[in-house]
Amino acid sequence: MHKFDYVKTFMTLKIVALINIIISAIVGGMYWGPWLALTRSLKSFDAKVFLVIVKRLNQNMAPLMTVLSPLSLLTTILVLIISYNNQIATFYFTLVGFVLFLIALIVTVAIEVPIVKQIVTWTESTLPANWEQQRDRWAKFHLIRVISGIVGLIFLLAGILFGA
Repeated sequence: MHKFDYVKTFMTLKIVALINIIISAIVGGMYWGPWLALTRSLKSFDAKVFLVIVKRLNQNMAPLMTVLSPLSLLTTILVLIISYNNQIATFYFTLVGFVLFLIALIVTVAIEVPIVKQIVTWTESTLPANWEQQRDRWAKFHLIRVISGIVGLIFLLAGILFGA
């Protein structure tokens, strides 16, 4: 590879990685923020407050996360493609970050979204007898999502910091 081609590839990688890290940090923050602010306290809310919180969070977050999560994975794939033969450390750190964000997305789509879709249909009068079990199940899987997202972000950052 000529020096000019290397510099061009290196700068392209840096720009794409920066975009990826910004989007992934927003996604990770969207996991972390609700966990820090609310999820740890969900058991202390009565049913009425719980329903209001879940419905509001869903209204606020679902439209954004539907776009940002796939965009995060797409920009991570671009970093993987660009770094594949050029920056091997970046590639492997980013690959681990990608897998962790993918785990977070799978947990979201396969477990958490179906639970939330049920919860937003509930009212105080239609609350199922096992609503607390559903709440607790969602919270356990949300913690997996939080950990996957934060550790995934750390690997994305490590890839660009230590790979270049």
